[in-house]
Amino acid sequence: MTDHASGVGPRSRELNARTARLFPGGVSSPVRAFRGVGGEPPVIESAKGALLTDVDGREYVDMIGAWGPMILGHGHPEVEDAIIARVRQGIMTGTPSPDEAELGQLVIDMLPSVERVRFVVSGTEACMSALRLARAATGRSKVIKFEGCYHGHGDAFLASAGSGALTFGTPDSPGVPPDVARDTVVVPYNDLAAVRAALESNAGEIAALFVEPVAGNMGLIKPLDGFLEGLRAACDEHGALLVFDEVMTGFRVHLGGAQTLHGVTPDLTTFGKVIGGGLPVGAYGGRADLMAMIAPEGPVYQAGTLAGNPVAMKAGYTTLTVLRREGVFDTIAQATTDLASGLQDAAREAGASCTTVSVGAMMGLWFADEAPTNLREAQATDLDRFRRYHGLMLAGGVHLPPSPFEAWFVSLAHDQAMRERILTAHREALAAL
Repeated sequence: MTDHASGVGPRSRELNARTARLFPGGVSSPVRAFRGVGGEPPVIESAKGALLTDVDGREYVDMIGAWGPMILGHGHPEVEDAIIARVRQGIMTGTPSPDEAELGQLVIDMLPSVERVRFVVSGTEACMSALRLARAATGRSKVIKFEGCYHGHGDAFLASAGSGALTFGTPDSPGVPPDVARDTVVVPYNDLAAVRAALESNAGEIAALFVEPVAGNMGLIKPLDGFLEGLRAACDEHGALLVFDEVMTGFRVHLGGAQTLHGVTPDLTTFGKVIGGGLPVGAYGGRADLMAMIAPEGPVYQAGTLAGNPVAMKAGYTTLTVLRREGVFDTIAQATTDLASGLQDAAREAGASCTTVSVGAMMGLWFADEAPTNLREAQATDLDRFRRYHGLMLAGGVHLPPSPFEAWFVSLAHDQAMRERILTAHREALAAL
């Protein structure tokens, strides 16, 4: 395995210095920076299968997966071929294309709660649009969200947000008007009593409750037994819409999303990541009567020049088609389970206070005796130990998310040889901590 003890190579350092002058923080998205773990990021030049190669020729096993989309691995030949063929037909026309219908039908077929769907360009757009629709449908303004859950960077969702906002300690963003923030009610994840209290204290004012059905933006945190079912019942009782943010979990924790895995039907669902096969895409969908309110069929306006981009549609359609083949998703899910178990066993052998958790093709690791169930418990884990662990894993040739508050992503390309490389680096890192 490559020796990375000296940190990133000279070309990465040179490019990082250049981008620091060009972009805020040197990056185009805060989560890519290494502020949460120290050091600086390797600049990646190419990716294939489960491996990343930086501009200095250093190789890493990738546990980020482009933050979730690359469930088949980088450069899957069928996805690549489909993208190239579609590009040759035209990149974007701003008109309806057959690719939209193909992917739309596939999404509807895979998720029973989605009767109609609308494509956008990002998960943020999907969540913003779903909230606007929920407000129009209910005639109410307020929204409930959970501490540490991230629904994109729309104003209404930046109260106690997860992901990059949590990593950088900015749960409430400057620039969000106070009047907007007042319409967002924040409660702890996995706390049904707090949800009921919020609904009762804001009776008749809550348009929707947004939730990551399996949280992935404060690290991977599972819903407790009965939590999602309780949300469904509470929303029904108070006339609020239940919105599942499956931007991360959609087609990754189960082919039918977390809603199928847990048997809970939301009113609306938002998507991104896997649904675009690595290209920019988002979507929202749900009950036909709600979706009929979207323009031009209804009065709720939402539009996008690049929405339904045919290249992204083709990438997403091909990715989901391969993923649905017999045994493919099960292979990825089993690889995830095996990796999480191997990491846990190695920690036990080393006497380290370290816990792993996995769902489908997502996993996470905590330096704690037990996996957390909410944001406050996640913040109480040994964050400094994770920072040191991250640097050691990078030195060992494994590229982890640069924050303890991010899920890890496994792909079809993470075969036994790739998993062994991760386990070797893990054992060495634990020994060095």
